Amino acid sequence: MPRCTIWVPQLIKRLLRPLYHRGVQGRLRVRVVTGSEWRALRMKYQNLFKPIKIRDLELKNRVVFPAMATNLIADGGYVTDKLIDYHVARAEGGNGLNITEAASVHAPSAPRNFLNISDDKFVPGLKKFTDAIHAAGGKACIQLWQGGIVVAGGDPNAMIIVPSDTPAGEHVIPGASKEVIKDVVRAFGEAARRAVEAGFDCVEFHAAHGYSPHSFLSAAINKRDDEYGGSLENRARYSIECIKAIRENIPEGMPILMRIVAHDDYLEGGLTIEDIIEFCKMAKEAGVDVLDVSRGNAHSAGVKFEVPSIDIPRGFNVENAARIRKETGMITIAVGRINDPRQADDIIASDKADMVVMGRAQIADPEFCNKASSGDEDDIIRCIACNQGCVDRYTNKAEFPHLSCLRNPAVGREKECSLVPAREPKRVLIAGGGLGGMEAAITLKKRGHEPILCEKSSELGGQFLLAGLAPRKQEMREAAVSRAEQTYRAGVDVRLNTPVNSKVIEEISPDAVIIATGAEAARFDIPGTDRPNVCNAYDVLSDRVRPSGDVIVVGGGLVGLEVAEYLAERKNNVTVIEALEGIGRDLGIFRKICVMESLYCYNIATMDRSKCVEITENGLVIEKDGELQELKCDYVVIAIGAKPNDYGEIKSYCENRRIPFYIIGDAAKPRRAIDAIAEAAEVARKI
Repeated sequence: MPRCTIWVPQLIKRLLRPLYHRGVQGRLRVRVVTGSEWRALRMKYQNLFKPIKIRDLELKNRVVFPAMATNLIADGGYVTDKLIDYHVARAEGGNGLNITEAASVHAPSAPRNFLNISDDKFVPGLKKFTDAIHAAGGKACIQLWQGGIVVAGGDPNAMIIVPSDTPAGEHVIPGASKEVIKDVVRAFGEAARRAVEAGFDCVEFHAAHGYSPHSFLSAAINKRDDEYGGSLENRARYSIECIKAIRENIPEGMPILMRIVAHDDYLEGGLTIEDIIEFCKMAKEAGVDVLDVSRGNAHSAGVKFEVPSIDIPRGFNVENAARIRKETGMITIAVGRINDPRQADDIIASDKADMVVMGRAQIADPEFCNKASSGDEDDIIRCIACNQGCVDRYTNKAEFPHLSCLRNPAVGREKECSLVPAREPKRVLIAGGGLGGMEAAITLKKRGHEPILCEKSSELGGQFLLAGLAPRKQEMREAAVSRAEQTYRAGVDVRLNTPVNSKVIEEISPDAVIIATGAEAARFDIPGTDRPNVCNAYDVLSDRVRPSGDVIVVGGGLVGLEVAEYLAERKNNVTVIEALEGIGRDLGIFRKICVMESLYCYNIATMDRSKCVEITENGLVIEKDGELQELKCDYVVIAIGAKPNDYGEIKSYCENRRIPFYIIGDAAKPRRAIDAIAEAAEVARKI
């Protein structure tokens, strides 16, 4: 018996010839493998990166880049080069199946700013899209969509299709007639035919998230009394007719995916998981091959599950997918905060799903799959579900043109943001080791510059380390620590415990300086702030001060609400005071739902339109509705915002010696991390 076997690639066979001969003698066995076999042996997470065949479609792995709105669509619903570049980056990054964002199938109800497949004129652009995905080594799927009530927010001129009369402000949207239903069914079939002509490998029927198929299916929304309402079989009729129309217009070997919700959230009398399982069995008979199991709807607070924030546990919907898979016997895709290769591999290894959606994980890092499969997972830039770019910026279209990402400023600008080697390498001093400073340092290093990163504290990470101490935000701290490790591995010259001053700049003698010195807590200018029972939110989160008893938090923004939760978790009675109208105005739409629910659960009191006048020995005096009130408390925590740290000495030195300098992030103006990272990347690309 040989003592061991070693596997080697063909390319180094000659180098190991002496070992090979000894193997013939029986002391060692050497097996020469092909290049593809060698890659398979080296590949990590082999469950995740195992091929899968669905009808005639063969996918190289189990990772799906799902449909997500981007606002990269040309007016009228046409494909753009930017949309293609965005998808190609993920296909080149190793993704198995790219699904387009929702594509309107029905012309009268198609919003102008959504992808469109309702007419033959859209086929050439879609063909260009699939050709690019295929050239990048990927497979392409188009999501066939009719938006129902959601169309109302996308285009006021588009027809709104709902199952029953639906109040909308002062008006009522009438339930769809049978003629309209039949027209939409035909439109799904025609769209499927166009998908084949455009070269798509499969199609996905969207029957979730409050769109018209979901609305017809749910008894909480569908109040019809004809053959499209009442029993589950009747409520499913519209979807089943659409599926059959799709199947009739595509080749037998072309798979149909279907996006569904696991059950209805926050909808009384809505769909149960048992209803969904029965519906999926009907859909299977009609021609559906794969279930893409999501959560959420546009009719309730359940919308938070559509793009789940950091407040919602990772993999929160996997068990639902596992049950649906078991009881239907269908190929199933798990969805919902899956952002780690080990997590994804375990889901498949444990037979909970056949495939996984990794959407924002690949927005944050388009090379996610390549890095994971090659064992470079420590270099993955991980999604932290902050929602700052993928939801908050997307919904603020007046200020931000398209989908973005806190962790990846190149989203939607993949081609223009490709790194160009520096024509003249420069020594660049970066003052401040927060996320912005690290982004600048890594980008500069990749371009061939010599970045020197100076941080006044004993660790890299800046405010993100502190933010990660707030409730449910541990992933932010982990992201800061991971980015610090990546900064060191990139070979950046990092100098901790080194505040930047004139002497440091003179010693380093840089060609350029980036000021990323961040911000500190803003001073609250009312009498009593110097009392011993007064502190700021940063001191609380960093555990330098431990308020107890009855605590008032001054400031109802993001930081104020997070520190209020932090204190409530520690069994304190907490009240939040806000001068302006409304609480949590700076929170994104989905995070706000989660945070407000948490405030309710912790019984945290809130008072808006309440101006703080004075902090007394026994409490806080406020002015509300023109009257003064004194609120008794043991501690007052100030969370009214931040102001830039002083960088005057750095600026003066650079100006006097004509050293180019750039001010980024909170040093320029206190905002969010997404702004600091975007500005850092932009500056580092142009130096």
